[in-house]
Amino acid sequence: MSEQMNLQKTNNNDKQEEEFNLIDEILDWIESFVFASFMVLLIFIFLFRTVVVDGDSMNPTLFNTQRLILMHFNYTPDRGDIIVFNSPGINKTLIKRCIGLPGDKVTIDYNSDEVTVNGELLDESYLGAGLDMFDSITTFDGAYCLGDSKYEYEVPEGTVFAMGDNRNNSRDSRAGDVGFVEYDDILGKAWFRFYIGKDYNGSKNPGNIGFLK
Repeated sequence: MSEQMNLQKTNNNDKQEEEFNLIDEILDWIESFVFASFMVLLIFIFLFRTVVVDGDSMNPTLFNTQRLILMHFNYTPDRGDIIVFNSPGINKTLIKRCIGLPGDKVTIDYNSDEVTVNGELLDESYLGAGLDMFDSITTFDGAYCLGDSKYEYEVPEGTVFAMGDNRNNSRDSRAGDVGFVEYDDILGKAWFRFYIGKDYNGSKNPGNIGFLK
């Protein structure tokens, strides 16, 4: 009888230990999950930001209401990057494509529909409609006009020259109130599109979820 009672106590103790072990394991998993989630959030906050596209100036690459992830930690702009920056002149945040870097000479010829940087013609297959200065909403800064619908910009140190892909519907570095973009005003590079959004008529925007070019 005594042996049976001892055996029953042993079995009960084993069951209690198994229950406690299971609870400890579940708590460990929860703790690990919370810690991992916190670390992911922390990394995301320091390395990335999100932004919503407002307007049509980057058509046909980006469209109104699309949502993007920006990479901003230790970022240095490069030609061809899609950048987001604050524009103090118009008190707005803009998204444009980086065309020229410090020291570059950017030449825009509206007659030949060409943009050159340091004498080299840019491959701008990402563009929509061609350049048309008479159909553009941008008020060009006449200080850079060479005559005959040709403009030339020498990019100062610490700045970049940026334009929207929708050249005829973009207020960008060509406009006097935007001008060259200071490095300190650049928020980051548009790196990933994670929401397609809808157009003004409620239809799905063009484009796919994925990395941007």
